[in-house]
Amino acid sequence: MTKLAGKTALVTGSSRGIGRATAERLAREGALVAVHYASRAEAAQETVAAIEAAGGKAFAVQAELGVAGDVDTLFGALESGLKERTGGTALDILVNNAAIMGGVAPEEVTPELFDRLVAVNAKAPFFILQRALTLMPDGGRVINISSGLTRFANPQEVAYSMTKGAVEQLALHFAKHLGPRGITVNSVAPGITNNGSPVFDIPEAVEQMAQMSTFGRVAEPRDVGDVVAFLASDDARWITGAFIDASGGTLLG
Repeated sequence: MTKLAGKTALVTGSSRGIGRATAERLAREGALVAVHYASRAEAAQETVAAIEAAGGKAFAVQAELGVAGDVDTLFGALESGLKERTGGTALDILVNNAAIMGGVAPEEVTPELFDRLVAVNAKAPFFILQRALTLMPDGGRVINISSGLTRFANPQEVAYSMTKGAVEQLALHFAKHLGPRGITVNSVAPGITNNGSPVFDIPEAVEQMAQMSTFGRVAEPRDVGDVVAFLASDDARWITGAFIDASGGTLLG
């Protein structure tokens, strides 16, 4: 598995869940992966260790997103790590995965929560992408993790879903803008995915969630990570500006 040999990648929010599965898959394909985390240093190091144990290459970068100076902090660590390992700062693949959820009724969404969701889920991906383009060679890949909730209603996550709708616009408009450089920009929308939270330890809850998918199960992070890895490869060179439904058929109705 060497489709990404010689490539470099940044996966935000990759200390756990879909981000970790994506980082591990990109590394298995040969990419040097920057594993970004906000506060879970131990989890990020576990991801790096797992990648290295499988013969891959990775390093951790820390930056809290949604705060002043977040992009400078992130790219300062990224460029330093890349230069140390490759002698340069080229970034071939960007996966905007990091996000936070709301989890409250619409009536309970405060301006502070709304602003935080927008800052982490929409503003940060935009400016991370903007900055990444200064390092990305022609033919690069950008994959933004959206959500099936932009197509499937859940009032508890209305503000979160609004931010993910904004993320999808990055693919539409940046794909057009970057086409002349051969850079593809796509959105991947997962459905219910086992992210290790306590609810997935409750069999009754898992069974109920599984019925949302036409396959009768909840997704594992690698189900989505494999889709991202495909979009990061040369095999997906003719796909850009796309919305990829990776919800296991949840959006079929």
